Amino acid sequence: MDQQEWLARQFEDHRPRLRAVAYRMLGSLSEADDAVQDAWLRLSRADTSEVDNLGGWLTTVVARVALNMLRARNTRREESLDVRVPDPIIDPTEGSNPEHEALLADSVGLALLVVLETLTPAERLAFVLHDMFAVPFDEIAPIMERSPEATRQLASRARRRVRGADPVPDADLTAQWEVVEAFLAAARGGDFNALVAVLDPDVVLRADGGLSGISQHIRGAETVASQALLWSRVDLTMRRALINGAAGMVAFLHGRPFSIAAITIKNSKIVEIDFLADPERIARLDLTELGN
Repeated sequence: MDQQEWLARQFEDHRPRLRAVAYRMLGSLSEADDAVQDAWLRLSRADTSEVDNLGGWLTTVVARVALNMLRARNTRREESLDVRVPDPIIDPTEGSNPEHEALLADSVGLALLVVLETLTPAERLAFVLHDMFAVPFDEIAPIMERSPEATRQLASRARRRVRGADPVPDADLTAQWEVVEAFLAAARGGDFNALVAVLDPDVVLRADGGLSGISQHIRGAETVASQALLWSRVDLTMRRALINGAAGMVAFLHGRPFSIAAITIKNSKIVEIDFLADPERIARLDLTELGN
């Protein structure tokens, strides 16, 4: 086996972790794949004879690439939307495939990724690498050209933001489905009071329609219930799906994917609904296992 073939095999062994790092950093499956591919190109051209920890080296490369992508995204402001919902990981209700399970290790729900979108690129890098992948601050600091102590402070600030905004959902999937079904039944039946009853009083709804669509960020049970009644009048076909490992829905309009809803349930109430309704981004997602 020559050196290049050996490197290729080593890289494939590390690919699941690298993709998981990039997905948490970027909230985009396509950009995560681009970052991982960039890491491979750099590895294939690099002299790794003095690299003792190839996995750590690759993690650093992917993190640096993702950081630059985040900074470029902020500079371009192409996504200067009021609402940005990250790419969901979608599986049929029967269970997720092994590749998705690697991406979703540590229960990375869509609600958490939404919170990560509010962090600065530096805060996000420090939090993701240290809190999610146990990378020491001494190794994170050179990526951002900061001291370990400054990096520690970034992670601490990000941690406070995450704890304050990320709801810890109910773990029982069967109980989650019961709440989702009650919500859908109330919406279909036009029962406003039943809708309000299944929603947390401070429920948050986010809808990302993309640059050319309608985006929303609303709060409160009555406001969200009114919006649900409005959408119930549209001729949508709803299919249950696992969204980042939790109960969710994919809506089809005339046989084509229309929106994806991640539903966060806490204490048997819906506390957050995150809709991706951007036609361009939905078209890039693989929904073949859900049918139409």
